[in-house]
Amino acid sequence: TENKNQTAGTQNDGGVLTAQGVIAKVKPSVVGVVTYKQLQSYQPYSQGSGIIMSENGYIVTNAHVVSGADSFKVVLSDESEHDAKLIGADTKTDLAVLKIEAKNLTKATFGNSDKVVDGETVIAIGNPGGLELSGSSTQGIVSATNRYVKSNESDGFAMKCIQTDAAINPGNSGGALVNMYGQVIGINSSKIVASGFEGIGFAISINEAQPIVDDLLKYGYVK
Repeated sequence: TENKNQTAGTQNDGGVLTAQGVIAKVKPSVVGVVTYKQLQSYQPYSQGSGIIMSENGYIVTNAHVVSGADSFKVVLSDESEHDAKLIGADTKTDLAVLKIEAKNLTKATFGNSDKVVDGETVIAIGNPGGLELSGSSTQGIVSATNRYVKSNESDGFAMKCIQTDAAINPGNSGGALVNMYGQVIGINSSKIVASGFEGIGFAISINEAQPIVDDLLKYGYVK
């Protein structure tokens, strides 16, 4: 009889990918972001994740990933390293844009986060704990949509977020939350860390992030 089993990474009906297919498609578009602070010399300061937006090197990440740093480096999925320039950051919405001098990069495909539904399967891709565990993927569901979460307690702006139980850890910040079409629907940003809580993470919905990113690209700040 005909073998109807799907091989790893192939598409199922309706363009839906297997988990292997999603990771293979999106992983090259997720980068490591390493920041440095100048003391007596430049010292490593923090590590996070980012998402390639364009073939010529524009990358979106969280503002808290780059906050307080003096210089930046981006590490691609092939482990090549590139100096990065900060185009703009907005701490109130926790979004930032970096630029590296590179061509023919694998840019991410961005989806429509307004179409995300509760219970939808999603995959988080990033660098939990930093580059040592770069390119890690975790799977879960959309626990809820339209969660308004502040980027910080003092002057943060409540951004529309997707709540997920896909594991999000320090270093995942700025990485991709992806649907099973291989489309980025959110930018992983935070989780609840408190006794009695487990599996409550948040990603800034991509539709909410887009106008902020557009302003950062055009003006360097949110106009």
